[in-house]
Amino acid sequence: MGLLEEIEAIRQLKYRYLRAVDLKDFALLESTFAPDAVSAYDGGRQILEGRDAIVGWLRNAIEHPFVTLHQAHHPEIELTSATTARGTWYLEDRVINPGPARPEMPARSILSGAAFYADEYEKRDGAWVITRTGYERTYFEIRPFEPPGTWYSRWEA
Repeated sequence: MGLLEEIEAIRQLKYRYLRAVDLKDFALLESTFAPDAVSAYDGGRQILEGRDAIVGWLRNAIEHPFVTLHQAHHPEIELTSATTARGTWYLEDRVINPGPARPEMPARSILSGAAFYADEYEKRDGAWVITRTGYERTYFEIRPFEPPGTWYSRWEA
């Protein structure tokens, strides 16, 4: 593969990661990480070692009834060797809690925010995987959530 094909493969990896988070597809999410991956979410306040720990933490953080939206824009991807790369992404996210309070969010609230992801990748067995990820927020706000009219999410009965 050429340089642009490698960069596109890394972009597709990040897009799969984001889709897996928002669809709560934890098998797909697992496939985006190396077994020995490390994460440092929220500016390093939440450091996790190993794919199982990362996916387990994310599963708990976004489980039903939370509904999430994660969009990563403006990728800056640099191949540091034939099998390693790093990337910076601008994240825009929204987390809706239509249910009861949880330690990280009040009842019936919505979090809107932005952050910068810093990722590292390795090409293993011919496929790119995330070996290190994390973000540092530029801002977030939490507001009351009172849906007007009909409220629907794919996880509601």
